[in-house]
Amino acid sequence: MVADQNFHRVKKFFLLIFFLLFSTNGYSQNYSFKKITKLEEPWGSSFISDEELIVTEKTGKIKIVNIISEEVYEVKHNLNYFVHGQGGLLDIIYQNSYLWISYSENRGNLKTSTSIAKAKLNKKILDFENIFQAEPPIESGYHFGSRLAIKDNYLYASAGERGGGMIAQDPTKHPGSIIRIHTDGSIPKDNPKFEGKLDWLPEIYQIGVRNPQGLTLSPYDEKIYLSNHGAKGGDWFGEAKKGENYGWKILGWGGTNYSGTKIGPKWKPGFTKAIQYWVPSIAASAITIYKGNEFKEWNGHALITSLKDKSLRKIIFNNISNISEEVIFKNKIGRIRDIQVHPKNGKIYFLAGDKLWLMEKNN
Repeated sequence: MVADQNFHRVKKFFLLIFFLLFSTNGYSQNYSFKKITKLEEPWGSSFISDEELIVTEKTGKIKIVNIISEEVYEVKHNLNYFVHGQGGLLDIIYQNSYLWISYSENRGNLKTSTSIAKAKLNKKILDFENIFQAEPPIESGYHFGSRLAIKDNYLYASAGERGGGMIAQDPTKHPGSIIRIHTDGSIPKDNPKFEGKLDWLPEIYQIGVRNPQGLTLSPYDEKIYLSNHGAKGGDWFGEAKKGENYGWKILGWGGTNYSGTKIGPKWKPGFTKAIQYWVPSIAASAITIYKGNEFKEWNGHALITSLKDKSLRKIIFNNISNISEEVIFKNKIGRIRDIQVHPKNGKIYFLAGDKLWLMEKNN
């Protein structure tokens, strides 16, 4: 009897170890990481070829990284940027021989704006031209956003509220909104201003966001999705919806002010409802809707990166009434700032800490 009890205890122990090691609860080790190169405060990235990523460093440099040879070289540029607090060079996106970049632009007298510039790709020097400036410029080092996404000939961008709170409810000002312009900087004639919201600035697509650092086009449903920092709690993942309002700072999305005081309800009718909320905050950053062969079981699922708990989270959201979330990993590569999926093989590249990392399946 004693021998049988001991046997079952040992069996349960090894079953537990097996479960922890090989279950799909997010900590299974069917993948591995490889450090590609070291960088300085990397922020945004985009594939410009099957072998090259172009990367922004918040401190002001733009670099091209060959992911095969691991060679890195700097590309000169003419951006009038200002590194202040959370500001500097931010996101970058490549398409059809052109680059678009978001950055904190020096507007004089310590004032900055979340601005967007465009340039023809040149691997020696980039001659950028501004196509958007968030108005008004503000003296603040907080909450610039800012991610970029392209759908057809539309450029979407997230503009943080610069710590201004209720400015996100003022559609006569850009901070705290999702921007939609054409890729040449011109304004779409079907933006909300031209469809009844006469007091909205012409570039504004949606209002009421705080500090949205994730923005992506889904290759499955062709919708734009975003992630947003709450205050003390209240991070969320949701869809960009024309003419709607996510509610900041009327809504707190489940979070509170850093002082501990209440902000407002998590959600109430009349405002856009997010797909997923996080309380306490995970400091949601870049996102993507995965499509590839390397992790094909993830196809169509949202991958959310985190700064605070240094995690990658997978959200299955095809049925909004039954959202499923899985933590893939935590605390393995540092604070994750950006995520890119290789366009051919589906391997995943992260800007995390001060490095570019490759994530791939173990053979």
